[in-house]
Amino acid sequence: MTETVTGGDAAAATTDTTESEHPVSYAPSEDFARQANAGAELYQAAEQDRLAFWAEQAGRLHWHTPFQEVLDWSDAPVAKWFVGGELNVAYNCVDRHVHEGRGDQVAIHWEGEPGDSRDLTYSDLLAEVSRAANAFTDLGLVAGDRVAIYMPMVPEAIVSMLACARLGLTHSVVFAGFSSSALRSRIDDAQAKLVVTTDGQWRRGKAAPLKESVDEAVDGAESIEHVLVVQRTEIDTPWTEGRDLWWHETVGQASAEHEAQPFDSEHPLFILYTSGTTGKPKGIIHTSGGYLTQTAYTHHYVFDHKQGKDVYWCTADIGWVTGHSYIVYGPLANGATQVVYEGTPNSPDEHRHWNIVEKYGVTIYYTAPTLVRTFMKWGREIPDAHDLSSIRLLGSVGEPINPEAWRWFRDVVGGGTAPIVDTWWQTETGAIMVSPLPGITHTKPGSAQTPLPGISAKIVDDEAKPLGPGGNGYLVLDEPWPSMLRGIWGDMERYKDTYWSRYATEGWYFAGDGARFDDDGDLWVLGRVDDVMNVSGHRISTSEVESALVSHHGVAEAAVVGASDETTGQGIVAFVILRGGVENTGDELIAELKAQVSKEISPIAKPRQITVVPELPKTRSGKIMRRLLRDVAEGRDLGDTSTLVDPAVFDAISQANAK
Repeated sequence: MTETVTGGDAAAATTDTTESEHPVSYAPSEDFARQANAGAELYQAAEQDRLAFWAEQAGRLHWHTPFQEVLDWSDAPVAKWFVGGELNVAYNCVDRHVHEGRGDQVAIHWEGEPGDSRDLTYSDLLAEVSRAANAFTDLGLVAGDRVAIYMPMVPEAIVSMLACARLGLTHSVVFAGFSSSALRSRIDDAQAKLVVTTDGQWRRGKAAPLKESVDEAVDGAESIEHVLVVQRTEIDTPWTEGRDLWWHETVGQASAEHEAQPFDSEHPLFILYTSGTTGKPKGIIHTSGGYLTQTAYTHHYVFDHKQGKDVYWCTADIGWVTGHSYIVYGPLANGATQVVYEGTPNSPDEHRHWNIVEKYGVTIYYTAPTLVRTFMKWGREIPDAHDLSSIRLLGSVGEPINPEAWRWFRDVVGGGTAPIVDTWWQTETGAIMVSPLPGITHTKPGSAQTPLPGISAKIVDDEAKPLGPGGNGYLVLDEPWPSMLRGIWGDMERYKDTYWSRYATEGWYFAGDGARFDDDGDLWVLGRVDDVMNVSGHRISTSEVESALVSHHGVAEAAVVGASDETTGQGIVAFVILRGGVENTGDELIAELKAQVSKEISPIAKPRQITVVPELPKTRSGKIMRRLLRDVAEGRDLGDTSTLVDPAVFDAISQANAK
């Protein structure tokens, strides 16, 4: 099979018409380039002396004690960055902005789902974090203890994270959509002493209980000493005297004065559990100095953030790494003014995000491809009804974005001018690794393009041979980086085996993503290697086929899996959602879609089966559960569906599949 550029601009390689319809790349405007934070000299500095480059980036932070050595890699694969340095992460995110005279600047424009809102200045945030730190200390917590945070997107969740960082407590944030058993496994693994939660959470206009899930989770959990509860919804809340405490009666009454103490650069800042499909969750460990250096650096340059001028909005949840790195730590270290929204994008209606953009004058908007495709499905007339002219930069995170969605995002949300930074990184990497720099990169729809200055990545084959332009293989990181994970909590052998065993001889990190270089040498992430299908000996990525399907005018979203096939090894099975108003013409539409894939990629990539479905099975973080779709495609009983937003979606899929 001839190699083609993944997805949309693959079409440029096959037909002249498509090339004339869509540019292959998009240069930044002269005005944007002129004012951009990053210029070509950033790459040059990193190339000349990588460690000196990172030492300079660490200089963005306040160090109580200067570091003596940039990197100690003698105990590989466990790195020590900024050795001997001491800092306080919360001081860097809050106190120093107040001390530098920016206390009256808004840190967080908080928007509640029911319509309530609250602005916290940096002075307000310092007072709240200090109160929480004093209250946590009064509960007997000391540096090194673990705290579980199980909360919706309320300001107190961010305050709790920062209070932990201030005291050297290692936090473990658990997404508030997870079950009580998921919370319990994370409490037990980390031996958390405190859970911070809310009485309930607002979801699409209704108050749903949350504290009851905590009660189930902590029942019999020997490590738990207290449960601290924020009153968010004022619903009836079960109570255990002596263990449960109200936030407003403890934190609310505590002193707003607290002096931050420095901790070693390698002090564990947080544990974040990655949800595997089976077995014990992996507690990814991130430490302080290196992590904060890289999150602050990437937030400044990738998002071209201008302190005191921009209004930044990352739509993630703090339960995921994106919320840790690009809501809490990176933006606050840089003194950002940002929007934090509690609810869903369609509460009370599909205009909610655009109303928020207008209300606060959002200039930088960072979201997930799955949400962009949802907006496409709802129709462009919704964003078109709003003044989105404040937006000057867009970002994408979480999975490869298909070129059709990329162009829609730029044209409809970005006014046809806003650069898009398509960012590749992982829970394990801690911060962005591969991304365009918006003032200098000619961005290509669907391509993450190039490792950031200071980051070294290769695409290699099974034999560890580096590949050049046109090469398709495995994405590896061949040099340590500041925000890298330092291990898996309590299981260093699993850490080595999971991430370092594939290329152990070379000492390279591999976390399971396939990638390819196009003929220009730009990098395209193809998704998980287990999302790469082997059809008659040809490697075809699911994202490649999904991209081709979504480039059809009638398709809003697509999910593709490889199902076993006696003839070809694997057959390609696709599930598609149609755009609003598009008629399902049955066999005629299916034939059109198969022809589209043949044209965009190759006849070899033509799906064996395409099913039109009303919804796709997604986890609460928005990831499509392809494992379960594979079960449907191969006629197996479904595996565990507990992490899905709506397990009932399978009834509709099974009915559609049976037709």
